[in-house]
Amino acid sequence: MKTLDGLKHILTRIDGRGYKAYKEIQGAYDGDWLKLYIDHVQSDPFAAPTTIRVRVHHTISKIPSDLWVNHVRCVALRDFLARVVHRSIHSRAHGRRGVDTSGLIAIDAGGQEILERTAVAVTPHWVEARLEVGLPAAGRTILSKHAEALLCQEVPHIARQSLVWSQLPQQICQEHVEYAENYASIQQMLPSRGLVAFVADGSILPRERGDSPQPLSVEQAKPWLSPDSLHVVFELPHPIRNQSGGMMQSIRGLGIPHGITLIVGGGYHGKSTLLQAIQHGVYPHVPGDGREYVVTSPDAVKVRAEDGRRIEHVDISGFIRHLPQRLSTTCFSTDNASGSSSQAAGIVEALEIGSRVILVDEDTSATNFLVRDARMQALVKPCDEPITPFVDRVKEVYEKLGMSTILVLGGCGDYFDVADHVIAMKEFQPMDVTSQAKDIAQTHYTARCQETSTPFPSVRVRIPQADSLDPSYGRKERKITVRSTREIVFGEASIKMEAVEQLVDVSQTRAVGHALAIMKQRLMPAHASMRDAVAVLEEIFDQEGLDVLSPYLPFGAHPGNFARPRMQEIAAALNRLRTIRFKQLD
Repeated sequence: MKTLDGLKHILTRIDGRGYKAYKEIQGAYDGDWLKLYIDHVQSDPFAAPTTIRVRVHHTISKIPSDLWVNHVRCVALRDFLARVVHRSIHSRAHGRRGVDTSGLIAIDAGGQEILERTAVAVTPHWVEARLEVGLPAAGRTILSKHAEALLCQEVPHIARQSLVWSQLPQQICQEHVEYAENYASIQQMLPSRGLVAFVADGSILPRERGDSPQPLSVEQAKPWLSPDSLHVVFELPHPIRNQSGGMMQSIRGLGIPHGITLIVGGGYHGKSTLLQAIQHGVYPHVPGDGREYVVTSPDAVKVRAEDGRRIEHVDISGFIRHLPQRLSTTCFSTDNASGSSSQAAGIVEALEIGSRVILVDEDTSATNFLVRDARMQALVKPCDEPITPFVDRVKEVYEKLGMSTILVLGGCGDYFDVADHVIAMKEFQPMDVTSQAKDIAQTHYTARCQETSTPFPSVRVRIPQADSLDPSYGRKERKITVRSTREIVFGEASIKMEAVEQLVDVSQTRAVGHALAIMKQRLMPAHASMRDAVAVLEEIFDQEGLDVLSPYLPFGAHPGNFARPRMQEIAAALNRLRTIRFKQLD
């Protein structure tokens, strides 16, 4: 292995040459206390940045091994270190030298959620940060002195600040890791407690703005306080600090049970805010987020109307019995779904991959999918209406298939008849109004008739066809580009995922795209079902890590910026790919 002094010599030799001469620095370099790996050198100043790794052996880092003794703790430690690297980068006055990305140093540190990422790796022997840098240039002329300062001074300084235990905020790091373990403990206990979600007392659910993930200030927001009738207590592996500064070993909050739960209340009183916290509660959040102890079943899926989406061979007959011209809905396909058919397909697709909790908001649902009131039933006879509204299926779906529903409602009291629990939001505070809602259902008769004529069908098995999943573009075997958190360019196709609300990070979306390529390469030739394919993909991530997603460099080199998606979002992307074909089994 060459030394950092050798890197300096190369840089001196290529000073002032054309940018392509930077290719000569690609390789591994040994410093006094770290190793620098330059895995890929950008082709010009306007191309994607150069990817490097900086590795510190644990004899130098001295990060306590108990911080990465299990998967949960290791993910949290890696998340924390990536954030420290990010802060260290931005505290430096290195600036950008030259054009475009010249002088850039960056790491994929993430947002409010704690996600498994490829940005930092921790093994029993070393800790490693994976960075992007912009090699300095004036036009396309190499600025080697600036490159030497960046690679041989600034990057090692950042590594020392971020990867060496004596330089880290040790107590904050310890608390970050222990919080993640507390979250995981609650999430694992939800099923045994008969719950699908938990919202801790003291949580701050509102965000400072509609487009911001940051919490509203404590001065402006009311801390969450659960009603006594729904409160539960969880014992925690690690003590946490209460509002008065003392330590407590347990946490109290509102538990949302299995079954059908309605969230009701007036407009602007916090119904959708609560549901949004619950839908993002499938991930742990950074301490101080306000929602760090909002914990949701990991398989919960937000389902909404999605006009225009692709549906391919989905049995939606449980919700839509027939269509004009006697078109069948047991193997339904369309390139331009309506609001009701898209929402029906979303529920069936969630059931298909094993999800047992769905989240629905009246504001983002098709009205005719949710309910038909008595007056509309009188005007449009059941024989002329193909849709069986959700209100007539939600109880059956729970009792037959075990799928719980959390549903936000502001204007449809017909669900009182089928609800197991009703939570009313008033000024962002919850009240248990189940008994009042049941009394109203008894005394205010709706006169609507139930519109189910046949039992809800079992979920049919679908097998994705490998030849319809093509990531190639021209001569490139794989071209996958992420335009935003909600759009993937997959080969020659575009996957639109505006309605897939639980994707929270563009690095997750990037991982989704490459996961589909792995699915084609390693799973589809075996003719696996949709459910089996995503389950095996989960096992691959567990055993091989996210580095397996990188198609461009040898395993062990910089893997790119990936964050782990849930299988629900990978399946959602596959279902929305307009070229995909499925074989439906009887």
